[in-house]
Amino acid sequence: MSAMNSDTRRRGWQRDESVDPQAVLAALDDDACRAILEATAETALTATELSEECDIPMSTAYRKVEMLTEADLVTEQVRINTTGKHATEYRKNFDDVLVSVANGGVEVELTKPDEADSAASYAVADD
Repeated sequence: MSAMNSDTRRRGWQRDESVDPQAVLAALDDDACRAILEATAETALTATELSEECDIPMSTAYRKVEMLTEADLVTEQVRINTTGKHATEYRKNFDDVLVSVANGGVEVELTKPDEADSAASYAVADD
């Protein structure tokens, strides 16, 4: 990844050096990953819920959320259940992705949701 001149940076775009462009592109090229991103755009879901919602096996759901988490495209949070069985849930962690080819390399920039929208939250479930 090459450095981007701050004069050419688009307003509202944040470039995170820790984001691996290849990981982002691989995740976005995967059908199951894209289905998970669509499913988690508005609400956080557990792997079980993603398996059902996206019609994919549980093992696939776990592999894909790991792939998306490593690419920084979803975040993990804890869903607190009143029965004491807490679950990890996943939610899309970006608004837009900008891919650029410049200076002999690929650059990926993400727009992130507002701080208030992306702050860790805990949902309580009565299941």
